[in-house]
Amino acid sequence: MDSARAVRKPVYERWSGPWMFVLAASGAAIGFNNFWQFPSLVAQFGGGAFLIVYVLCVLLIGLPLMMTELMLGRMGRGSPIGVFRDLAMRVRADRNWTLVGWMGVLSVFLILSYLSVIAGWTIAYTLRSASGVFIGLTADGMNGQFAQLVKDPEKQLFWHTFFMTMTMVAAGRGVRHGVENVIRYAMPLLAGMLVILLIYAATTDGFASAAELLFMPDFTRLSGVGVLSAMGHAFFSLGLGAGAMLMYGAYLGSGTHIPRLSLYVVGVDTLVGIIASLIIFSVLFAGGVELTSGPTLVFQSLPLAFDHLPYGQFFATVFFALLVTVAWASAIALAEPVMAWFGERFAMNALKSALVCGISAWALGLVSMLSFNNWAFSFKLLGVVKKLGFFDILQVVTAQVLLPFSGILIAVFAGWVLRPETTRAELALHSPCLHDMWLWLMRVVIPLILIVILFTLPLLFV
Repeated sequence: MDSARAVRKPVYERWSGPWMFVLAASGAAIGFNNFWQFPSLVAQFGGGAFLIVYVLCVLLIGLPLMMTELMLGRMGRGSPIGVFRDLAMRVRADRNWTLVGWMGVLSVFLILSYLSVIAGWTIAYTLRSASGVFIGLTADGMNGQFAQLVKDPEKQLFWHTFFMTMTMVAAGRGVRHGVENVIRYAMPLLAGMLVILLIYAATTDGFASAAELLFMPDFTRLSGVGVLSAMGHAFFSLGLGAGAMLMYGAYLGSGTHIPRLSLYVVGVDTLVGIIASLIIFSVLFAGGVELTSGPTLVFQSLPLAFDHLPYGQFFATVFFALLVTVAWASAIALAEPVMAWFGERFAMNALKSALVCGISAWALGLVSMLSFNNWAFSFKLLGVVKKLGFFDILQVVTAQVLLPFSGILIAVFAGWVLRPETTRAELALHSPCLHDMWLWLMRVVIPLILIVILFTLPLLFV
């Protein structure tokens, strides 16, 4: 294939409207971290105190960087690789900037591969909850249920395959007929389930305590680690540095106001995290179950707490259906940059790109799947013991290497390589003060913050 063919890009579809973009980008941003990490961080670092710092970090880090990724995507109209290649050529910058695009595509591909495995658990738990499997189980019994699932390669294989197929069937139909058709129904469904669960949480005995924990600030418990955790969560919770937002930006129309749309997406993601925390705190307090974090919280503690409450079986089923919806919207967004690159490099249509992307990510997902049973091994990284072998390696590569580095380089590229007059016009920040604030956030503040996060990540989220 000659070089001209290699750089030729297909003509990408556009979102049918700005609100469809907001729904899709919100679906891409909302992830498992909103449910199994954010609540534990709030509880650990002073409730409302952490919440205040987190909102400030979102405005300082998340919002400007999301604006930047969407702007770059709309300017380049391609995959992350194509965007950085073309924009670097346009401003006569070093061609090695294309490596930032490669980092983005690689990170979303790796995340998609292991997200599919975890999403498969949520489907299995939705059906188990609906059929009453968790009724009457003790804490040990609930732990045994989870261990039985993750140590059974055949069951995991079925659900992993089922979820990946769901994702690629949607993504393979393109933006208008695939992604938008899913998002049009999935996001209102997600919102409806959140409201149902919130109303249910408000009827429990634990709601008042949950609201007090979430909204009453206790700055004596907000340590330096808590501030760093707020910074890190503000970056990771929005799916930044991974290329998905950049890809969704490529589908934006020329007249859309990027800062306003970014603010909407950031607001939705933050609101979901707050509502999820209220629900989870209320259910755990009312059910008399201790707060945990990560998969332990979602797949062991919460089912046990729901079982102690009236109508718990029904609302636990709604909760797991909510997580399936969250995972589906996220996975579709993760697939888009990889599929776009296949389309650019090999002139594939959406269906063929989805097939190649899906099979490849599914195959790599088998490595993560087996890391919970037959291929499990332990290793130590910077003093932290990891016990899940290749699954932990993939998480370290993405969360502790690719995403922070990519975020730093995206900020530097936008702040130092692109011309200020170009970014001012693209962002439609006509106020010199607002644009200068964004510019110096990109040039200095955000790269420094992400460097700090990069070197402290082994101490956070362990």
